[in-house]
Amino acid sequence: MNDQQYFSRRHFFKRSGLGFGSLALAHLLCGEESSGGSATHFPGKAKHVIQVFLNGGMSQVDTLDPKPELTKRGGQMLPFENLKTERKTGVALPSPFKFKKHGASGIPISDIFPHLSKCVDDMAVIRSMQAELPNHEMSLMLMNTGDQRLVRPSFGSWLTWGMGTENQNLPGFIALCPGGLPVGGAGNWRSAFLPGVYQGTYVDTSKSDPTKLIEHVRNTRLTQKEQKDQFDLLQSINARHLSQRPGETSLDARIRSFELAYRMQMEATDAFDIQQEPEHILKMYGKGPQNRQLIMARRLVERGVRFVQTWHGNLQPWDSHSNIKESHRKVASECDQGLAALITDLKQRGLFDETLILCTGEFGRTPSVEMGQNGSGAGQGRDHNHWGFSLWLAGGGIKGGTIYGATDEFGFKAIENPVSAHDLHATMLHLLGFNHERLTYRYAGRDFRLTDIHGQVIKEIIA
Repeated sequence: MNDQQYFSRRHFFKRSGLGFGSLALAHLLCGEESSGGSATHFPGKAKHVIQVFLNGGMSQVDTLDPKPELTKRGGQMLPFENLKTERKTGVALPSPFKFKKHGASGIPISDIFPHLSKCVDDMAVIRSMQAELPNHEMSLMLMNTGDQRLVRPSFGSWLTWGMGTENQNLPGFIALCPGGLPVGGAGNWRSAFLPGVYQGTYVDTSKSDPTKLIEHVRNTRLTQKEQKDQFDLLQSINARHLSQRPGETSLDARIRSFELAYRMQMEATDAFDIQQEPEHILKMYGKGPQNRQLIMARRLVERGVRFVQTWHGNLQPWDSHSNIKESHRKVASECDQGLAALITDLKQRGLFDETLILCTGEFGRTPSVEMGQNGSGAGQGRDHNHWGFSLWLAGGGIKGGTIYGATDEFGFKAIENPVSAHDLHATMLHLLGFNHERLTYRYAGRDFRLTDIHGQVIKEIIA
């Protein structure tokens, strides 16, 4: 045997210096193994989704669900002994924020969101959401994958599997989170038993330099011509290898993942470079990582990315177990201006009607004060509450200026038109052109779907 025969593909990869290792190549190929591209079940009103995750649990009674009775009963015990919470709670804690009706629809929002409140006529507020447990990890999994315990594909994975992507140079599903991973990590954007190419691609948006958002997205050792020559050689070797193994779809997908990674090196930096935006757009969104990644989300859907998930922090910044007045005010100020700007910006660019925005947490918070270890409620915070909470949607076929469902007079439990995560997912898929009962994937001898055996479309919030 000569030396050339000992020069294996593995040796070539080790010595080639293409720098693709940390790009998670198999995860960047969204759209390459689609179930039929944009072959939806019927014409959908939305083409893209931006999911804004208020990580930790936003308090409904301090933001979107005013409860005058809670103020009247402040300092008194509430009649909810049978509604278990994760920790012991005490007397009613009135909201420290003022509510005011806004827009032609007159939807009340607290003064915690001075910018977003101007957009209520574009929003549908659901006040009757319910989760299954007052636990971060499980409720995050439920909201993202439809199951709080078992390994299941996330919404973004289902969507990119069903619709593919409109831009072959970027991933179809991107998760933006500053400073590290949220609770549950990559499980929140997993593909599970769907092909791995449909898993979300994580980007740490705490880094302002677009060339550093994705490691090795720029090759600093080779010129573009040298890299192109090297890439062409690699592809010719791969093509020869594939020709000797016909029918190996996973190998073919991996080869095409190299193609996407190469193309991504040409386009990804541009997509994440918000400094290309005019000064008035940057001012409209405001400063900080939350607002910065909302600009990125718009730039990504503008370039055809199917599903963009933006996380408010890598831990639980909305998890206000104490001093809810100061803590909720702070985190709301970090995203309020950007959320309003996102709606306005999408409308100005003609993208609002085809982009579905979901802004939610994993659960809400108790109307009663959380008790400290010494039995006092001096912390002035609220515990986790899965019995009833609020979220909002906009764009993509949503009927703006709408309130759906209601909690009891204190804001503890959903009592009118309760909505589960399955109902929410069924409604979102409907807006995207899918019958949630027909979007199935056969695995381990049975057909699976995002909504399992549950889910009802909420027709009242559809335009």
